[in-house]
Amino acid sequence: MFTLPLGDTAQLRPLEPRHAQEFLAHIDRARPYVDPWIPWATLSTDLASATAVLRRYADRQAEDTARIYGIWLDGTLVGGVMFTRFDSTSGVCEIGCWLEAAGEGRGLVTRACRVLIDWAFTERGMTRVEWWAAAGNTRSIEVARRLGMTRDGVLRQHTLYRGVRRDIEVWSVLSGEWPPADRTAATGEVPVREMAAGAAAAGAVTAEDATTGDVPVSDVKAELDRLMRAFLGAFANTGGSRPNLDVVREVFIPQGVIISNVGDEPVVYDVDSFIEPREKLLTDGTMTEFSEWEVAERTEIFGSVAHRFSEYRKSGILDGEPFEGEGRKTIQFVRTPVGWRMSSMAWDDV
Repeated sequence: MFTLPLGDTAQLRPLEPRHAQEFLAHIDRARPYVDPWIPWATLSTDLASATAVLRRYADRQAEDTARIYGIWLDGTLVGGVMFTRFDSTSGVCEIGCWLEAAGEGRGLVTRACRVLIDWAFTERGMTRVEWWAAAGNTRSIEVARRLGMTRDGVLRQHTLYRGVRRDIEVWSVLSGEWPPADRTAATGEVPVREMAAGAAAAGAVTAEDATTGDVPVSDVKAELDRLMRAFLGAFANTGGSRPNLDVVREVFIPQGVIISNVGDEPVVYDVDSFIEPREKLLTDGTMTEFSEWEVAERTEIFGSVAHRFSEYRKSGILDGEPFEGEGRKTIQFVRTPVGWRMSSMAWDDV
């Protein structure tokens, strides 16, 4: 049996029938969080049924059609990841995850999923890894984004759950799109290490350095990551949700400048003039099922200022027609009395 570290006190290892009692106790804790999204959690209501779930996965692993792994934090089972489907003949597999509240906010699922995807592509020669999520399961969809997956589309009213038919979003990543393991950060992000090395040579402080002032660079980097996720997430209106563009005002300084370099000439906005047309577009039915997510980044920190070069993807439905796109952003940050904020941003779509 293998054990892989996911952080200082977290481990990934196979989840086997002998763990049934521990698995049941974990599912009882996790049930309020995972039961709406992981139907098989409803099947684990006592020791016999919990054992049956794990035995079924053990049988399917022996058939090379599925696998399941647990995430232990400080010695306690708090979640897991799995290959729900594994078809070596077609080269296509599907991964999934679940987590109880005690394991949230640590990036454990993202790191564990990267282990599975790396293994599927590098050891088993798979071509495509899929991620299926109910349209309203925003946390699951956020993991797909962090993994750099592309949203392929929506299977409308695909799954019946407790008398209600749910739309299912299908995301995927292909082997040719997956970065080599040495380019995968422990945080679950996908940094461009070659660029970071060049920045360090030029005198920049990167997230791998020790401190900037009295604050560890890792803490600053985590805050800049949070700002970036908040900015991109502000525009999402998938699954009937409404965008929250007030977040843009929260992550920018009031004097912030945002520049679009998509057309023939740059268009310069202040924060309010940037928000207004996009809020209308995302709430009047013109653009639906929209989301964008970061797939690679380079962050440089110089004391109380920082810069990020970001690559992103996006998808949605515009005037009834599905679309996908990608682009690059450059973002400047400043440290203010209330924390780090964005000061300017410019982007260009490919």
